[in-house]
Formats: sequence, structure tokens, C-alpha cells
Amino acid sequence: MAENVRPRVRVPKTAAAGEVITIKSLISHKMESGQRKDGDGNVIPRSIINRFVCAFNGETVIDVTLEAAVSTNPFFEFEAVVPEAGDFSFTWYDDDGSVYEETKSVAIA
Repeated sequence: MAENVRPRVRVPKTAAAGEVITIKSLISHKMESGQRKDGDGNVIPRSIINRFVCAFNGETVIDVTLEAAVSTNPFFEFEAVVPEAGDFSFTWYDDDGSVYEETKSVAIA
């Protein structure tokens, strides 16, 4: 498991039924591409978040595959329709097999 990995998500707490909301997510992760060498000339192993998935009440909203060229601390901003009250689940998958999860609820106003 990578050190100091922390997912952060910003989702409105309430929305009108059918409203389009903006979601922002960021995960603190060093994202090593596997192409650099350390001070002794050894290749530093690749260590990236390779997939990000957001779902609302079990239905996929966004599913992104990330490659080695992605920057440190990947940030995503996207829109989603809120048809009803429910939960957004966010999942980040790491090369080392670690899975980081966060859940945010949205109520209908």
C-alpha cells in the first residue's frame, strides 16, 4: 500500500430531483511512472492509481483508466444527474492492489 494516500471528494449535500451537480475528487498519491531511476541507478517501480470509478446507487457514473503519464495527485471534476436521494461511491485502484474508497450521500431538497 502506498504511503499517505488520502482520497477527498466534494459533493453537494442536497440537490433537486433531476438536477445536474458538479463533483470534484482528488486523491493524494505520488504516482511513480516506473521510468525514473533512484540515486543508485535502479529503476523505481511503477506505482500509480490505475483506475477511478464513481457510481450512484450502484449505477456507474464514470469509469476512468489511468496510465503512467498521469500527474501526481489526480483530480477529476465531472457532472452527474441526481434522479433521487442516494449515495455516490468513489473507488480508486492502485497498482499494488490497494483499493481506496469514499462514499458521499445526497439528499433531495
